[in-house]
Amino acid sequence: MATATKSVFKRDILETDAQGETTALLQSNLVNLIDLALLLKQAHWNVLGQNFRSVHLQLDEIIETVCQASDDVAERINTLGVAPDGRSSTVAESSNLASYPEGFQEVSETLSNVADALMTTIESLRDAIGKLGDLDAVSEDLCIGVSAGLEKHLWMVQAQEA
Repeated sequence: MATATKSVFKRDILETDAQGETTALLQSNLVNLIDLALLLKQAHWNVLGQNFRSVHLQLDEIIETVCQASDDVAERINTLGVAPDGRSSTVAESSNLASYPEGFQEVSETLSNVADALMTTIESLRDAIGKLGDLDAVSEDLCIGVSAGLEKHLWMVQAQEA
């Protein structure tokens, strides 16, 4: 994982130890969110089959949520005085998400792959939530909100797998 760059802010919101742990947790979720957005775009472009249009449009809705979440997480890292790292090389090296299959995917495979990626991202967020409670309530709250939105999308994706 890339080393976070500390700012020259004169007024730190958190103590140094809490700041380092908090921003590391946020950074690991940032790379997952960026990767998730890219994975969802790949799925969006390459889905085929019955109900193509509804899944295609649903993926755009999820992408919008994920892009907003990644921006919110990156800005929280900045707020805490550390430079977020969303470079493609960092995302490729650090993301917990499995690689998305190459080429066209039938709707059923798309739904399964998207649900798996959402679940991996949610698990990482929930792990961070469990740790952030003792470090920074504001960052914990942010991750709770992000997870809640992704969990709703997961429900809607999984409902189509049945």
